Amino acid sequence: MDIILNRTKGDKFIWIIVILLSVFSMLAVYSSTGTIAYRYHGGNTLYYFSKHFFILLFGFFLMFVAHKVNYKYYSRIAQVLFYITIPLLIITMFAGVEINDARRWLTLPIIDMSFQTSDLAKLALIMNLARDLSKKQKTIKDFRTGFLPVMLPPLIICGLIMPSNLSTAAILFATCLLLMFIGRISLKYMAITLGSALVLGAIIVFLAMHTSFHARVDTWISRVQDFKGHNKGTYQVQQAKIAISGGGFFGKGPGNSSQRNFLPDPFSDFIYAIICEEYGLFGGAILIFLYLMLLLRSIRIFGKTPNAFGAFLAVGLSFSLVIQAMINMAVVVNLLPVTGVTLPFVSMGGTSIWFSSFAMGIILSVSANVEQEEQQVKETNDEVDEAVAEG
Repeated sequence: MDIILNRTKGDKFIWIIVILLSVFSMLAVYSSTGTIAYRYHGGNTLYYFSKHFFILLFGFFLMFVAHKVNYKYYSRIAQVLFYITIPLLIITMFAGVEINDARRWLTLPIIDMSFQTSDLAKLALIMNLARDLSKKQKTIKDFRTGFLPVMLPPLIICGLIMPSNLSTAAILFATCLLLMFIGRISLKYMAITLGSALVLGAIIVFLAMHTSFHARVDTWISRVQDFKGHNKGTYQVQQAKIAISGGGFFGKGPGNSSQRNFLPDPFSDFIYAIICEEYGLFGGAILIFLYLMLLLRSIRIFGKTPNAFGAFLAVGLSFSLVIQAMINMAVVVNLLPVTGVTLPFVSMGGTSIWFSSFAMGIILSVSANVEQEEQQVKETNDEVDEAVAEG
């Protein structure tokens, strides 16, 4: 254990937070998939749990590798990922794997594994935006040379994601706006960005309603109507409410969920309901606390990072993960319409966990660099003090 701790760098609190979220994940996934695994995999209740465990394990490996790379190299990687992402999103829009009337996935030909291109797009866009903001700080108030190059990438990426995944596009765009605000973009220019996004969204909706262009407009409308009470909420939300109310304050205990047999997707989008049922409001509050601590530690890294790119990178990626988590939990307790976004590091998944792990590794890389610089400053000050004492 000491060997592992000595080899890991960066904020130790963030490492602990990710480990605790993963523990929550394994407990909840095992509980919520046991019945399904028993029914469809010959009585092997560990089928999905084992698969999820190895996915998490590989995620930790990616996080470890990513945090060992100096974050300054990610500036160039951001450019490459951004230019790769655009054609991948276009291919997904017209030829992606369609599930539940949504084209969000591409299948990797050799390993036969599907992944959501929007997961890669989130990572690429935030990294690229952090890079642009850091390089344009001297001209950020100028519309043509400062603001325009920063505004266009979020509009392009979010516009390509929106037709099949409105919720992800909205979360990503909100994260970009927040990062722009931190990056000293004027409110006037941010209003222009928001207005441009609304116009682009209206064009996409118009094309979907009057042409053969594929977008899930009917699904968006029905979800908003369900949320407003036309159908007293969706079946998913109703079952989630039953799960949460049944859990009480301390819950029914691990593995004692009854709503896992009635709640659709209890291991992914609505896993927070299972956690609240088994561990109560106390367990649900701990989960919220962990995400807020992750955000606070990332803001602390932002404040201590002298390099603008590293600062924007750490806070942008952390905002993306935490906002997604808060929206997922808000949907489960019926504060927002059903979105279909997962709970980072907790929901069962494959490539989504890996992209989140890679993002966390980048944050830890920034943190490790800050620690190294602080250590160098301390050693320099100690040498100066020793020289003064000897002199």
